[in-house]
Amino acid sequence: MNNKLRTAFLILVTCAFFLANSNVYAQTRYEPNWQSIDSRPIPSWFEDSKFGIFIHWGLFSVPAWAPTGPEIPTYSKYAEWYGKRLTDNDAVGKLFQAYHTKTYGTGFKYNDFVKDFKAELFNPDQWAELIAQSGARYVVLTSKHHEGFAMWPSAQSWNWNSMDVGPHRDLAGDLSAAVKKKGLKMGFYYSLYEWYNPLYKEDVNRYVDEHMIPQMKDLVNRYHPDLVWTDGEWDHPSEVWKSTQFLSWLFNESPVKKDVVINDRWGKETRSKHGSFYTTEYDLVHNDNASGKIIPHPWEECRGIGGSFGYNRNENLEDYSSTKEVIRILIDKVARGGNLLLNIGPTADGRIPVIMQQRLLDIGKWLRVNGQAVYGSRAWDKSPAIKKETNLFFSTKGKDLYAMIVSAGSGPIIIDGVKKPASVKLLGYNGEIKFNHSGTKLTITMPAVAPAANLSNDAWVFEIKNAL
Repeated sequence: MNNKLRTAFLILVTCAFFLANSNVYAQTRYEPNWQSIDSRPIPSWFEDSKFGIFIHWGLFSVPAWAPTGPEIPTYSKYAEWYGKRLTDNDAVGKLFQAYHTKTYGTGFKYNDFVKDFKAELFNPDQWAELIAQSGARYVVLTSKHHEGFAMWPSAQSWNWNSMDVGPHRDLAGDLSAAVKKKGLKMGFYYSLYEWYNPLYKEDVNRYVDEHMIPQMKDLVNRYHPDLVWTDGEWDHPSEVWKSTQFLSWLFNESPVKKDVVINDRWGKETRSKHGSFYTTEYDLVHNDNASGKIIPHPWEECRGIGGSFGYNRNENLEDYSSTKEVIRILIDKVARGGNLLLNIGPTADGRIPVIMQQRLLDIGKWLRVNGQAVYGSRAWDKSPAIKKETNLFFSTKGKDLYAMIVSAGSGPIIIDGVKKPASVKLLGYNGEIKFNHSGTKLTITMPAVAPAANLSNDAWVFEIKNAL
């Protein structure tokens, strides 16, 4: 075969190969509309991760105050809303205003807190190590909350960012580098709207074009986040925010187009309708209760260990979830097919409160024994309805079933809808587990566990092999 024939033959073979594998090599382009954006498959890392850490940190960490108590509505306990509450005329706003006047005086404005937001004790490597020890697989930091203060040297927030004023440091960049060094995924929360930005109040279209979208693109291009978690969307529909235009760029052009995931807060009509995953907040979607529901779409619950996302100095021990309660929350979300994004609120000087550190380390200890029932798992389609009093939860991985127990008695554990398993093991326990199978019903006898066994007092997990 001469050179010309050989060349022609190679060209034909190459073309045939690419045509046969066009579904692999064709680059899907996502158009700026929700039908196209929602057609993008969610990268598997998100559903496999199951547990992430939310971090609310900003100017609001200086006053660090909100009312507490069972009579206060959920959304009114948020210390990160301090700046807005100072202008609200409802009963909750009056509580904030009375505290502010008493503590800081009538002439002290919210923006004046910037001089005390110094982050002088912030150690990003220490934060990243703690989060890694917690067993979390991803982190989401507030890059800009509703107050408009940017946690990186943003040109769109000149003299209102952490490099120009306050800490004089790239807080977002430093934490992102430390988190990625630990092998964890890094994401950013970003508020679409800003309470007091004059441009936003005067001309929302110019705000979106000249401030918001350039700022979001800068955040993505600088730090290559694995997750973009937006909020503050409720003033306008997604068309006004030009959300699908931004997301088309994010999925087609950006440096993270392959693996980035997004939430569902892109316009007042988008929650639980659009996005890589849906969000709940203290089990609420706005004011609709999502507790107990298995949500078929990938989803994530976000909440604080206490009642606030931003650090609240007014919270006491009774306002914080115990270790057992936090582990139950994680189990509940995993059993319903979701993730838990558990929030910590650092102090203005850059410390993670000790009680929050303790909760994170406790979760990590539990996950080191029982994590195989969490990471990479999915909801069981035959799971009984999950209620407030549920003690037995399930997750699956392939043909294996995991039974997660948050309150164990001395009686047997009965599971219906399974075939005879190859084995039953209590994670962290080396002894034999007795079980009986009849029809589709499995009965497991709880072992008498020695005090020195490597088990948690908060929840227990049975691995039931090849039962599905």
